[in-house]
Amino acid sequence: MDKSWLNIRNRVDQRYRDGVDNFLNWAFSQPTVNTMIRCPCKGCMNTVFKVRVGVRGDLLRKGFWDSYKVWDLHGEVLVRAETSNTAVSDEAEDDSIEEDNIIEMIHDACGYTNVENNNSNNSVDNEEPNVHATKFYKLLEDAKTELYPDCKKVSKLSFVVKLLHLKCLSHWSNKSMDALLSLFKEFLPEGSFMPNSFYEAKKVLCDLGLGYNKIDACRNDSILYWRDYAGVQACPKCGKSRWKSEEHGGKKVAHKILRHFPIKPRLQRLYMARETAKKMRWHKEGNVDDGVLRHLSDSITWKSFDARHPTFSAELRNVRLGLASDGFQPYGNMSSNHSIWLVVLATYNLPPWDCMKNPYFMMTLLIPGLKCPGWSTKGKLAFPCCHKDTQSTSLHSKLCYMGHRRFLPMDHPWRRSRTLFDGKVEMGVAPNPLTGDETLVQLQALGNVSFGKGQKRKLDVHSNAYNWKKKSIFFQLPY
Repeated sequence: MDKSWLNIRNRVDQRYRDGVDNFLNWAFSQPTVNTMIRCPCKGCMNTVFKVRVGVRGDLLRKGFWDSYKVWDLHGEVLVRAETSNTAVSDEAEDDSIEEDNIIEMIHDACGYTNVENNNSNNSVDNEEPNVHATKFYKLLEDAKTELYPDCKKVSKLSFVVKLLHLKCLSHWSNKSMDALLSLFKEFLPEGSFMPNSFYEAKKVLCDLGLGYNKIDACRNDSILYWRDYAGVQACPKCGKSRWKSEEHGGKKVAHKILRHFPIKPRLQRLYMARETAKKMRWHKEGNVDDGVLRHLSDSITWKSFDARHPTFSAELRNVRLGLASDGFQPYGNMSSNHSIWLVVLATYNLPPWDCMKNPYFMMTLLIPGLKCPGWSTKGKLAFPCCHKDTQSTSLHSKLCYMGHRRFLPMDHPWRRSRTLFDGKVEMGVAPNPLTGDETLVQLQALGNVSFGKGQKRKLDVHSNAYNWKKKSIFFQLPY
């Protein structure tokens, strides 16, 4: 049989589809076949028997198993010498490009291997793939495209990923990247797929989900220059200019920029793969309601939310997300006062063994700045776990936090030791963790504090607001 169609990496190509149909016509014409054959796709690898429509769907979505050179399980019979020669020649022709996990990266970005149309279940029609599947096939094609003719070491996509990785690690400027790509373009053989500029290189990766939106922010964190404030040149609350300086070289530079990573495409990708689409319905289809708390869907909060929003809860594919935020020091230098704050989403639809794994965490916002948005981690009441009961002592210019022996058992010998510690016997008890209701009471005592750095609040131990700086905007979200 003609097997040249196996070398076509773009499974949307009509030649590949015709090759699949010809293979199925030949395989089902064998006298030993009734209604099912072994599926030779990359996922099944001849281990699962399926009907014709199922095999065709898998071959169009997953591709033909590369290691299956001689179709002896589907009726092909060759002399042993011919078999070995064919296998050797096919292996020589299929001197594949080193992929370096690029294919896995594409699967992670676009929904693993089982990319399919939104409305398909176990059947495949003749419609063209949707826009997301088309992007997936385009990335696969770039991952199999030689950087230049007869290049067996690296593909177009792999080269661009590695080059941009080096740019980030080495802090190359955009101008230097343009010059480097121009140099590569000049010396590589004619017909190479080398991008002409840094802008074109970024376009190759845009479908991997590595892009983000830039939103200018007020230098005092008062507003975002977005929607109604998109064209404003100065903050209407604090009056500070939006720009660091006036126009220089035809371009203005904002004081602060928020990076927004859209979540809608990533949520759509969760439903592009059959495995993850099934996992996204686990909270309703796979969970057992027997009174045991195994998953968030067993909690009172989840059930009360369903009762308040019956229309939302009736569609089990609707997504439930958990939001978390924390800050970190991006430069690994503790003496630097620069910090970055993250806003991360966790997908609660997934089963408990998946919902807290790294592949399903989604970073949505990257907030630059020096100040934390909530409880202050400096001063006399710095520890949120001890909150108002934090014990601190001033030693010259630094604060020392004491009271650690409170967490020991009451009969522990260290509680009575004076010489090993501060000369005192510790008979105090560990503070109770701060509950959500207590947090709301403390925030109510804080009063109305506007966003931004312009207003500072002095610590008042009599106000019951303790070390809270302001009420986070997260409290305005519906829960």
